[in-house]
Amino acid sequence: MNPTTLHGIRSNPLFATLVKRRRRYVAWLTAITLIPYCAFIVLVGFAPALLAIRLSADSIVNIGWPIGVALIVGSWCLTGLYVRRANGEFDALTAEILAGAKP
Repeated sequence: MNPTTLHGIRSNPLFATLVKRRRRYVAWLTAITLIPYCAFIVLVGFAPALLAIRLSADSIVNIGWPIGVALIVGSWCLTGLYVRRANGEFDALTAEILAGAKP
């Protein structure tokens, strides 16, 4: 792209809206992912006995395993949410911005 087209895209108010919405959404998803992960690591480091509690008296599985699996599956779900919104709202805004930038 030539510099004039790039300037036209950057000066478009929809571009600022797109950047703002995408940054805010990514920040929330990042926080929703990192806070539980960090809490889990802190528990592993400072309260391993809490995670060693068995699910039942005769179970060999402790409570840490389902929590770890939930963290992984949750991050996959959050990735899916981002992809869904990116392919919908964000791509629509991008297409609108690019359509307005064409001479």
